[in-house]
Amino acid sequence: MLLHEFNPSIKALTVIVCVLILSLFFDPVTPFLTLVVTAGATFIFGKVSFKRWILLFSPFIFMAIIYIWSALIFSKTIEGETILWTWGIFTLTEEGFQRALSLGMRVLSFTSLSLLFILTTKPTEFLLSLMQQCRLSPKLAYGIMAGYRFLPLMKDEFEIIRSAHRIRGIPKARTLSEKIAELKRYSVPLLAGAIRKAERTAMAMESKGFTGDRNRDFYQKISVSWKDWAYFAFFIGAVLASAYISWLFGFLQLYNGEL
Repeated sequence: MLLHEFNPSIKALTVIVCVLILSLFFDPVTPFLTLVVTAGATFIFGKVSFKRWILLFSPFIFMAIIYIWSALIFSKTIEGETILWTWGIFTLTEEGFQRALSLGMRVLSFTSLSLLFILTTKPTEFLLSLMQQCRLSPKLAYGIMAGYRFLPLMKDEFEIIRSAHRIRGIPKARTLSEKIAELKRYSVPLLAGAIRKAERTAMAMESKGFTGDRNRDFYQKISVSWKDWAYFAFFIGAVLASAYISWLFGFLQLYNGEL
Protein backbone atom coordinates (compact mmCIF):
# COMPACT_ATOMS: atom_id res chain seq x y z
CA MET A 1 0.00 0.00 0.00
CA LEU A 2 1.41 3.38 -1.05
CA LEU A 3 1.76 6.27 1.39
CA HIS A 4 -0.48 8.40 -0.86
CA GLU A 5 -3.46 6.19 0.06
CA PHE A 6 -3.42 6.85 3.80
CA ASN A 7 -5.64 9.41 5.51
CA PRO A 8 -3.95 12.85 5.33
CA SER A 9 -5.06 13.92 8.81
CA ILE A 10 -3.61 10.76 10.35
CA LYS A 11 -0.37 11.37 8.45
CA ALA A 12 -0.22 14.93 9.78
CA LEU A 13 -0.92 13.69 13.31
CA THR A 14 1.84 11.11 12.91
CA VAL A 15 4.38 13.77 11.97
CA ILE A 16 3.38 15.98 14.91
CA VAL A 17 3.56 13.15 17.47
CA CYS A 18 6.89 11.87 16.07
CA VAL A 19 8.39 15.37 16.29
CA LEU A 20 7.16 15.76 19.88
CA ILE A 21 8.67 12.40 20.87
CA LEU A 22 11.97 13.20 19.16
CA SER A 23 12.05 16.50 21.03
CA LEU A 24 12.32 14.58 24.28
CA PHE A 25 15.66 13.05 23.30
CA PHE A 26 18.97 14.79 22.69
CA ASP A 27 21.33 12.19 21.27
CA PRO A 28 22.52 11.74 17.65
CA VAL A 29 21.53 8.07 17.24
CA THR A 30 17.75 8.38 17.78
CA PRO A 31 17.13 11.09 15.14
CA PHE A 32 19.62 9.46 12.75
CA LEU A 33 17.80 6.11 12.83
CA THR A 34 14.47 7.90 12.48
CA LEU A 35 15.87 9.74 9.45
CA VAL A 36 16.95 6.44 7.85
CA VAL A 37 13.54 4.80 8.44
CA THR A 38 11.60 7.84 7.22
CA ALA A 39 13.70 8.32 4.08
CA GLY A 40 13.49 4.60 3.28
CA ALA A 41 9.71 4.61 3.67
CA THR A 42 9.46 7.71 1.47
CA PHE A 43 11.36 6.10 -1.40
CA ILE A 44 9.99 2.55 -1.09
CA PHE A 45 6.32 3.15 -0.24
CA GLY A 46 5.95 6.74 -1.40
CA LYS A 47 7.39 6.29 -4.89
CA VAL A 48 9.10 9.67 -4.55
CA SER A 49 11.87 10.65 -6.94
CA PHE A 50 15.24 10.75 -5.19
CA LYS A 51 16.25 13.78 -7.27
CA ARG A 52 13.19 15.73 -6.14
CA TRP A 53 13.63 14.62 -2.53
CA ILE A 54 17.30 15.56 -2.31
CA LEU A 55 16.57 18.91 -4.01
CA LEU A 56 14.15 19.79 -1.21
CA PHE A 57 16.29 18.17 1.49
CA SER A 58 19.65 19.74 0.59
CA PRO A 59 18.98 23.24 2.02
CA PHE A 60 18.33 21.66 5.40
CA ILE A 61 21.61 19.75 5.18
CA PHE A 62 23.35 23.11 4.92
CA MET A 63 21.24 24.38 7.83
CA ALA A 64 22.20 21.34 9.93
CA ILE A 65 25.89 21.93 9.20
CA ILE A 66 25.53 25.56 10.33
CA TYR A 67 23.82 24.41 13.55
CA ILE A 68 26.57 21.86 14.23
CA TRP A 69 29.34 24.36 13.56
CA SER A 70 27.69 27.02 15.74
CA ALA A 71 27.15 24.55 18.57
CA LEU A 72 30.81 23.51 18.42
CA ILE A 73 32.15 27.07 18.35
CA PHE A 74 29.95 28.46 21.11
CA SER A 75 29.73 25.36 23.30
CA LYS A 76 30.66 25.64 26.95
CA THR A 77 33.23 23.23 28.32
CA ILE A 78 31.91 21.62 31.49
CA GLU A 79 34.29 20.28 34.07
CA GLY A 80 34.73 16.52 33.77
CA GLU A 81 34.07 16.32 30.01
CA THR A 82 36.45 14.39 27.76
CA ILE A 83 38.64 16.78 25.77
CA LEU A 84 39.29 15.67 22.18
CA TRP A 85 41.16 18.65 20.78
CA THR A 86 42.33 22.06 21.94
CA TRP A 87 43.49 24.99 19.81
CA GLY A 88 43.85 28.39 21.44
CA ILE A 89 40.60 29.35 23.09
CA PHE A 90 38.75 26.63 21.18
CA THR A 91 38.22 23.36 23.03
CA LEU A 92 36.39 20.39 21.51
CA THR A 93 34.98 17.85 23.93
CA GLU A 94 33.37 14.50 23.23
CA GLU A 95 30.17 15.56 24.96
CA GLY A 96 30.07 18.90 23.13
CA PHE A 97 30.56 17.18 19.78
CA GLN A 98 27.74 14.78 20.60
CA ARG A 99 25.43 17.66 21.52
CA ALA A 100 26.24 19.49 18.28
CA LEU A 101 25.69 16.36 16.21
CA SER A 102 22.41 15.74 18.03
CA LEU A 103 21.21 19.22 17.08
CA GLY A 104 22.05 18.67 13.41
CA MET A 105 20.42 15.25 13.33
CA ARG A 106 17.30 16.74 14.89
CA VAL A 107 16.97 19.19 12.02
CA LEU A 108 17.38 16.45 9.40
CA SER A 109 14.98 14.02 11.08
CA PHE A 110 12.28 16.69 11.42
CA THR A 111 12.81 17.60 7.76
CA SER A 112 12.51 13.99 6.58
CA LEU A 113 9.22 13.57 8.44
CA SER A 114 7.87 16.80 6.95
CA LEU A 115 8.92 15.83 3.42
CA LEU A 116 7.29 12.42 3.80
CA PHE A 117 3.99 14.16 4.51
CA ILE A 118 4.35 16.89 1.88
CA LEU A 119 5.47 14.65 -0.99
CA THR A 120 2.85 11.93 -0.39
CA THR A 121 -0.20 14.09 0.34
CA LYS A 122 -2.45 15.97 -2.07
CA PRO A 123 -3.40 19.42 -0.69
CA THR A 124 -7.04 19.05 -1.73
CA GLU A 125 -7.40 15.69 0.01
CA PHE A 126 -5.72 17.09 3.11
CA LEU A 127 -8.21 19.96 3.33
CA LEU A 128 -11.13 17.59 2.74
CA SER A 129 -9.81 15.36 5.50
CA LEU A 130 -9.50 18.34 7.85
CA MET A 131 -13.13 19.20 7.17
CA GLN A 132 -14.43 15.66 7.57
CA GLN A 133 -12.25 14.34 10.39
CA CYS A 134 -11.08 17.48 12.21
CA ARG A 135 -14.21 19.62 11.72
CA LEU A 136 -12.38 22.47 10.01
CA SER A 137 -14.69 25.27 8.87
CA PRO A 138 -15.72 24.70 5.21
CA LYS A 139 -15.53 28.45 4.59
CA LEU A 140 -11.88 28.53 5.57
CA ALA A 141 -11.03 25.25 3.81
CA TYR A 142 -12.67 26.13 0.49
CA GLY A 143 -11.13 29.60 0.65
CA ILE A 144 -7.68 28.03 0.98
CA MET A 145 -8.41 25.62 -1.88
CA ALA A 146 -9.61 28.44 -4.13
CA GLY A 147 -6.45 30.43 -3.37
CA TYR A 148 -4.31 27.37 -4.08
CA ARG A 149 -6.02 26.96 -7.47
CA PHE A 150 -5.37 30.60 -8.29
CA LEU A 151 -1.57 30.35 -7.94
CA PRO A 152 -0.90 28.82 -11.40
CA LEU A 153 -3.32 31.32 -12.96
CA MET A 154 -1.52 34.21 -11.28
CA LYS A 155 1.75 32.98 -12.73
CA ASP A 156 0.26 32.81 -16.24
CA GLU A 157 -1.20 36.30 -15.89
CA PHE A 158 2.16 37.63 -14.75
CA GLU A 159 3.83 36.22 -17.87
CA ILE A 160 1.12 37.75 -20.07
CA ILE A 161 1.48 41.19 -18.46
CA ARG A 162 5.27 41.08 -18.74
CA SER A 163 5.09 40.06 -22.41
CA ALA A 164 2.61 42.88 -23.09
CA HIS A 165 4.99 45.40 -21.53
CA ARG A 166 7.86 44.13 -23.68
CA ILE A 167 5.74 44.42 -26.83
CA ARG A 168 4.87 48.01 -25.94
CA GLY A 169 8.57 48.82 -25.75
CA ILE A 170 8.98 49.11 -21.98
CA PRO A 171 12.62 48.17 -21.28
CA LYS A 172 13.63 45.62 -18.68
CA ALA A 173 14.31 47.09 -15.25
CA ARG A 174 17.98 47.25 -14.27
CA THR A 175 18.34 49.64 -11.35
CA LEU A 176 16.58 49.35 -7.98
CA SER A 177 14.25 52.28 -8.67
CA GLU A 178 13.29 50.80 -12.06
CA LYS A 179 12.56 47.43 -10.45
CA ILE A 180 10.30 49.08 -7.85
CA ALA A 181 8.43 50.92 -10.62
CA GLU A 182 8.17 47.68 -12.60
CA LEU A 183 6.76 45.91 -9.54
CA LYS A 184 4.07 48.59 -9.25
CA ARG A 185 3.16 48.18 -12.93
CA TYR A 186 2.76 44.43 -12.45
CA SER A 187 1.02 44.44 -9.06
CA VAL A 188 -1.94 46.65 -9.98
CA PRO A 189 -3.30 44.53 -12.88
CA LEU A 190 -2.49 41.32 -10.96
CA LEU A 191 -4.43 42.57 -7.93
CA ALA A 192 -7.36 43.65 -10.10
CA GLY A 193 -7.44 40.23 -11.78
CA ALA A 194 -7.31 38.45 -8.41
CA ILE A 195 -10.25 40.52 -7.12
CA ARG A 196 -12.31 39.70 -10.21
CA LYS A 197 -11.54 35.96 -9.82
CA ALA A 198 -12.43 36.05 -6.13
CA GLU A 199 -15.76 37.74 -6.89
CA ARG A 200 -16.61 35.21 -9.61
CA THR A 201 -15.68 32.32 -7.30
CA ALA A 202 -17.80 33.70 -4.46
CA MET A 203 -20.80 34.17 -6.76
CA ALA A 204 -20.40 30.64 -8.17
CA MET A 205 -20.23 29.10 -4.68
CA GLU A 206 -23.26 31.07 -3.53
CA SER A 207 -25.27 30.13 -6.64
CA LYS A 208 -24.50 26.45 -5.93
CA GLY A 209 -25.94 26.76 -2.43
CA PHE A 210 -22.69 26.90 -0.47
CA THR A 211 -23.46 28.20 3.02
CA GLY A 212 -20.42 27.04 4.96
CA ASP A 213 -22.44 24.62 7.07
CA ARG A 214 -20.30 21.93 8.74
CA ASN A 215 -23.05 19.31 8.42
CA ARG A 216 -22.91 18.83 4.68
CA ASP A 217 -22.41 16.03 2.18
CA PHE A 218 -19.13 15.59 0.32
CA TYR A 219 -18.65 14.30 -3.19
CA GLN A 220 -15.26 12.89 -2.19
CA LYS A 221 -15.35 11.24 1.21
CA ILE A 222 -12.13 10.68 3.16
CA SER A 223 -12.38 7.83 5.66
CA VAL A 224 -10.22 6.48 8.48
CA SER A 225 -9.51 2.75 8.67
CA TRP A 226 -7.34 0.43 10.71
CA LYS A 227 -4.62 0.79 8.05
CA ASP A 228 -4.29 4.47 8.90
CA TRP A 229 -3.84 3.68 12.58
CA ALA A 230 -1.35 0.96 11.64
CA TYR A 231 0.59 3.65 9.75
CA PHE A 232 0.49 5.82 12.86
CA ALA A 233 1.65 2.96 15.10
CA PHE A 234 4.46 2.00 12.71
CA PHE A 235 6.14 5.40 12.73
CA ILE A 236 5.64 5.97 16.45
CA GLY A 237 7.09 2.51 17.01
CA ALA A 238 10.01 3.33 14.68
CA VAL A 239 10.89 6.42 16.74
CA LEU A 240 10.62 4.51 20.03
CA ALA A 241 12.66 1.62 18.59
CA SER A 242 15.32 4.13 17.50
CA ALA A 243 15.44 5.46 21.07
CA TYR A 244 15.72 1.91 22.41
CA ILE A 245 18.63 1.10 20.07
CA SER A 246 20.31 4.33 21.13
CA TRP A 247 19.88 3.27 24.77
CA LEU A 248 21.40 -0.15 24.06
CA PHE A 249 24.54 1.49 22.67
CA GLY A 250 24.70 3.94 25.53
CA PHE A 251 23.92 7.12 23.58
CA LEU A 252 20.38 7.85 24.73
CA GLN A 253 20.03 11.16 26.51
CA LEU A 254 16.94 13.15 27.43
CA TYR A 255 16.73 16.82 26.52
CA ASN A 256 17.70 18.93 29.50
CA GLY A 257 17.76 22.46 28.14
CA GLU A 258 21.05 22.11 26.24
CA LEU A 259 20.07 24.64 23.55
